[in-house]
Amino acid sequence: EYFGDIIARPVDKRENFIKRCIGIPGDTIRIIDQKVFINGKPEQNPGKLQYKYLVKTDGSAINQKNFEKMDVTEPVATDNNGTYEVTLSEESKAAIQKFSNVVSITPVIASAGTWDPNLFPYDSAFRWNVDNFGPVWVPKKGVTIPINLTNIAFYKRIIDVFEENELKIEGNTIYINGKEAREYTFKMDYYWVMGDNRHNSADSRYWGFVPNDHIVGKAVFVWLSLDPKKSLIDGKIRWSKLFRFVK
Repeated sequence: EYFGDIIARPVDKRENFIKRCIGIPGDTIRIIDQKVFINGKPEQNPGKLQYKYLVKTDGSAINQKNFEKMDVTEPVATDNNGTYEVTLSEESKAAIQKFSNVVSITPVIASAGTWDPNLFPYDSAFRWNVDNFGPVWVPKKGVTIPINLTNIAFYKRIIDVFEENELKIEGNTIYINGKEAREYTFKMDYYWVMGDNRHNSADSRYWGFVPNDHIVGKAVFVWLSLDPKKSLIDGKIRWSKLFRFVK
Protein backbone atom coordinates (compact mmCIF):
# COMPACT_ATOMS: atom_id res chain seq x y z
CA GLU A 1 0.00 0.00 0.00
CA TYR A 2 0.95 3.65 -0.27
CA PHE A 3 0.38 4.65 3.39
CA GLY A 4 3.13 6.98 4.61
CA ASP A 5 4.73 7.18 1.17
CA ILE A 6 5.32 10.46 -0.62
CA ILE A 7 3.62 10.00 -3.97
CA ALA A 8 3.09 11.93 -7.19
CA ARG A 9 -0.51 12.65 -8.13
CA PRO A 10 -1.53 14.30 -11.41
CA VAL A 11 -4.50 16.67 -11.31
CA ASP A 12 -6.79 14.93 -13.81
CA LYS A 13 -3.58 13.61 -15.41
CA ARG A 14 -2.38 17.05 -16.52
CA GLU A 15 0.24 17.97 -13.92
CA ASN A 16 2.04 16.25 -11.07
CA PHE A 17 1.90 17.01 -7.35
CA ILE A 18 4.07 15.32 -4.73
CA LYS A 19 2.24 14.69 -1.44
CA ARG A 20 2.33 12.27 1.47
CA CYS A 21 -0.27 9.49 1.49
CA ILE A 22 -1.90 9.48 4.93
CA GLY A 23 -5.10 7.58 4.17
CA ILE A 24 -5.57 4.32 2.29
CA PRO A 25 -8.85 2.74 1.07
CA GLY A 26 -11.28 2.20 3.93
CA ASP A 27 -9.64 4.70 6.31
CA THR A 28 -11.51 7.50 8.05
CA ILE A 29 -9.65 10.82 8.25
CA ARG A 30 -10.36 13.68 10.62
CA ILE A 31 -8.44 16.84 11.55
CA ILE A 32 -9.07 18.47 14.92
CA ASP A 33 -7.16 21.69 15.69
CA GLN A 34 -4.42 20.68 13.20
CA LYS A 35 -4.04 17.17 14.65
CA VAL A 36 -4.76 14.43 12.11
CA PHE A 37 -6.58 11.30 13.25
CA ILE A 38 -6.71 8.14 11.14
CA ASN A 39 -9.42 5.71 12.19
CA GLY A 40 -9.63 7.58 15.47
CA LYS A 41 -5.90 7.33 16.24
CA PRO A 42 -3.34 10.16 15.97
CA GLU A 43 -1.31 10.29 12.75
CA GLN A 44 2.03 8.51 13.11
CA ASN A 45 5.34 9.58 11.49
CA PRO A 46 3.82 12.42 9.45
CA GLY A 47 7.15 13.76 8.18
CA LYS A 48 8.54 17.22 8.83
CA LEU A 49 5.34 19.13 9.50
CA GLN A 50 5.14 22.90 9.20
CA TYR A 51 2.44 25.26 10.47
CA LYS A 52 1.90 29.00 10.67
CA TYR A 53 2.68 30.78 13.95
CA LEU A 54 2.48 34.31 15.27
CA VAL A 55 5.86 35.18 16.75
CA LYS A 56 5.81 38.14 19.14
CA THR A 57 9.01 39.94 20.12
CA ASP A 58 9.69 42.67 22.65
CA GLY A 59 9.30 45.13 19.79
CA SER A 60 12.72 44.62 18.26
CA ALA A 61 13.18 43.10 14.82
CA ILE A 62 14.30 39.60 13.85
CA ASN A 63 16.96 39.58 11.18
CA GLN A 64 15.79 37.90 7.96
CA LYS A 65 19.04 35.95 7.84
CA ASN A 66 18.08 34.25 11.09
CA PHE A 67 14.94 32.91 9.43
CA GLU A 68 17.04 31.61 6.54
CA LYS A 69 19.38 29.84 8.96
CA MET A 70 16.35 28.05 10.42
CA ASP A 71 15.36 26.88 6.94
CA VAL A 72 12.24 29.06 6.83
CA THR A 73 11.30 29.11 3.14
CA GLU A 74 7.77 30.56 3.28
CA PRO A 75 7.32 34.36 3.10
CA VAL A 76 7.48 36.06 6.51
CA ALA A 77 4.84 38.72 7.21
CA THR A 78 5.30 41.37 9.88
CA ASP A 79 3.46 44.40 11.22
CA ASN A 80 6.85 46.06 11.90
CA ASN A 81 5.91 46.28 15.58
CA GLY A 82 7.47 43.01 16.66
CA THR A 83 4.83 40.54 15.43
CA TYR A 84 5.65 38.05 12.67
CA GLU A 85 3.52 35.46 10.90
CA VAL A 86 5.90 32.70 9.93
CA THR A 87 5.73 29.03 8.86
CA LEU A 88 7.80 26.86 11.19
CA SER A 89 8.69 23.22 11.65
CA GLU A 90 9.11 21.88 15.19
CA GLU A 91 12.88 22.30 14.84
CA SER A 92 12.70 25.91 13.67
CA LYS A 93 10.08 26.70 16.30
CA ALA A 94 12.40 25.38 19.02
CA ALA A 95 15.26 27.44 17.62
CA ILE A 96 13.32 30.71 17.48
CA GLN A 97 12.04 30.22 21.02
CA LYS A 98 15.63 30.64 22.17
CA PHE A 99 15.91 34.15 20.74
CA SER A 100 16.28 36.60 23.60
CA ASN A 101 13.80 39.08 22.11
CA VAL A 102 11.02 36.53 21.43
CA VAL A 103 8.17 36.87 23.93
CA SER A 104 5.68 34.31 22.62
CA ILE A 105 4.92 31.90 19.77
CA THR A 106 1.24 31.20 19.11
CA PRO A 107 -0.10 28.71 16.57
CA VAL A 108 -2.44 30.07 13.89
CA ILE A 109 -5.46 27.74 13.99
CA ALA A 110 -8.74 28.23 12.13
CA SER A 111 -11.50 27.57 14.65
CA ALA A 112 -13.94 24.69 14.22
CA GLY A 113 -17.06 25.74 12.35
CA THR A 114 -15.28 28.36 10.24
CA TRP A 115 -16.07 27.35 6.67
CA ASP A 116 -13.60 27.57 3.80
CA PRO A 117 -15.72 27.14 0.64
CA ASN A 118 -12.61 26.19 -1.36
CA LEU A 119 -12.31 22.92 0.54
CA PHE A 120 -13.73 19.54 -0.38
CA PRO A 121 -16.63 18.74 -0.60
CA TYR A 122 -17.43 22.42 -1.38
CA ASP A 123 -20.74 22.24 0.48
CA SER A 124 -21.85 24.64 3.24
CA ALA A 125 -23.37 21.68 5.11
CA PHE A 126 -19.79 20.70 5.96
CA ARG A 127 -18.30 23.79 7.57
CA TRP A 128 -14.66 22.71 7.52
CA ASN A 129 -11.29 24.41 7.18
CA VAL A 130 -7.67 23.30 6.85
CA ASP A 131 -7.26 22.90 10.63
CA ASN A 132 -10.64 21.35 11.44
CA PHE A 133 -11.80 18.95 8.77
CA GLY A 134 -13.85 15.78 8.46
CA PRO A 135 -14.49 13.05 9.20
CA VAL A 136 -14.25 11.63 5.68
CA TRP A 137 -14.25 7.97 4.72
CA VAL A 138 -11.82 6.99 1.93
CA PRO A 139 -13.62 4.84 -0.68
CA LYS A 140 -12.49 1.25 -1.20
CA LYS A 141 -12.87 -0.89 -4.33
CA GLY A 142 -15.84 -3.27 -4.12
CA VAL A 143 -17.44 -1.59 -1.11
CA THR A 144 -21.09 -0.62 -1.51
CA ILE A 145 -22.44 2.40 0.36
CA PRO A 146 -25.84 4.09 0.53
CA ILE A 147 -25.97 7.37 -1.38
CA ASN A 148 -28.37 10.22 -0.73
CA LEU A 149 -28.54 14.00 -0.88
CA THR A 150 -26.67 14.19 2.43
CA ASN A 151 -23.49 12.44 1.28
CA ILE A 152 -23.53 12.68 -2.53
CA ALA A 153 -21.26 15.75 -2.42
CA PHE A 154 -18.39 13.45 -1.39
CA TYR A 155 -18.85 10.92 -4.17
CA LYS A 156 -20.36 12.68 -7.20
CA ARG A 157 -16.98 13.34 -8.84
CA ILE A 158 -15.95 9.73 -8.29
CA ILE A 159 -19.18 8.41 -9.77
CA ASP A 160 -19.42 10.86 -12.66
CA VAL A 161 -15.80 11.56 -13.66
CA PHE A 162 -13.36 9.00 -12.27
CA GLU A 163 -15.62 5.97 -12.76
CA GLU A 164 -17.33 7.32 -15.90
CA ASN A 165 -21.01 7.08 -15.06
CA GLU A 166 -23.78 9.48 -15.99
CA LEU A 167 -24.89 11.07 -12.73
CA LYS A 168 -27.96 13.29 -12.42
CA ILE A 169 -29.76 14.72 -9.43
CA GLU A 170 -33.37 15.71 -9.98
CA GLY A 171 -35.23 16.99 -6.95
CA ASN A 172 -34.55 14.49 -4.16
CA THR A 173 -33.66 11.63 -6.48
CA ILE A 174 -30.23 10.50 -7.66
CA TYR A 175 -29.92 8.81 -11.06
CA ILE A 176 -26.91 6.82 -12.26
CA ASN A 177 -26.91 5.87 -15.93
CA GLY A 178 -30.58 6.72 -16.13
CA LYS A 179 -31.69 4.57 -13.19
CA GLU A 180 -32.67 5.69 -9.70
CA ALA A 181 -29.79 4.92 -7.34
CA ARG A 182 -29.81 4.56 -3.58
CA GLU A 183 -26.43 2.86 -3.28
CA TYR A 184 -23.14 2.72 -5.14
CA THR A 185 -20.29 0.20 -5.40
CA PHE A 186 -16.84 1.66 -5.98
CA LYS A 187 -14.85 0.37 -8.93
CA MET A 188 -11.46 1.66 -7.74
CA ASP A 189 -9.44 2.24 -4.61
CA TYR A 190 -8.93 5.84 -3.47
CA TYR A 191 -6.37 7.59 -1.28
CA TRP A 192 -6.08 10.68 0.92
CA VAL A 193 -2.92 12.77 0.58
CA MET A 194 -1.61 15.83 2.41
CA GLY A 195 1.47 18.01 2.22
CA ASP A 196 3.89 18.35 5.12
CA ASN A 197 3.49 22.14 4.95
CA ARG A 198 -0.04 21.96 6.29
CA HIS A 199 -0.91 25.64 5.81
CA ASN A 200 0.34 25.94 2.24
CA SER A 201 -0.47 22.73 0.45
CA ALA A 202 -2.82 21.90 -2.39
CA ASP A 203 -3.88 18.41 -1.33
CA SER A 204 -6.89 16.21 -0.59
CA ARG A 205 -8.44 18.88 1.60
CA TYR A 206 -8.90 20.78 -1.67
CA TRP A 207 -9.07 17.97 -4.26
CA GLY A 208 -10.83 15.23 -2.37
CA PHE A 209 -10.02 11.58 -2.97
CA VAL A 210 -7.20 10.52 -5.28
CA PRO A 211 -8.03 7.56 -7.58
CA ASN A 212 -5.57 4.71 -7.75
CA ASP A 213 -5.02 5.30 -11.47
CA HIS A 214 -3.95 8.91 -10.78
CA ILE A 215 -0.92 7.83 -8.73
CA VAL A 216 2.09 7.76 -11.02
CA GLY A 217 5.01 7.04 -8.70
CA LYS A 218 6.79 7.43 -5.39
CA ALA A 219 9.15 10.31 -4.62
CA VAL A 220 12.45 9.00 -3.30
CA PHE A 221 15.23 11.52 -4.05
CA VAL A 222 15.75 15.30 -4.24
CA TRP A 223 18.16 16.31 -6.98
CA LEU A 224 17.33 20.05 -7.08
CA SER A 225 15.78 22.46 -4.58
CA LEU A 226 15.23 26.17 -5.28
CA ASP A 227 14.25 29.08 -3.05
CA PRO A 228 11.38 30.83 -4.91
CA LYS A 229 12.17 34.15 -3.20
CA LYS A 230 15.73 34.41 -4.53
CA SER A 231 17.59 34.72 -7.81
CA LEU A 232 20.49 32.49 -8.83
CA ILE A 233 22.88 35.29 -7.90
CA ASP A 234 21.36 35.65 -4.43
CA GLY A 235 21.58 31.95 -3.67
CA LYS A 236 18.44 30.46 -5.19
CA ILE A 237 19.82 26.91 -5.04
CA ARG A 238 19.30 25.37 -1.58
CA TRP A 239 22.47 23.31 -1.42
CA SER A 240 21.61 21.75 1.95
CA LYS A 241 18.54 20.07 0.40
CA LEU A 242 20.20 18.64 -2.69
CA PHE A 243 20.96 14.96 -3.31
CA ARG A 244 19.06 13.56 -0.33
CA PHE A 245 16.49 10.85 0.06
CA VAL A 246 12.88 11.80 0.77
CA LYS A 247 11.57 10.54 4.10
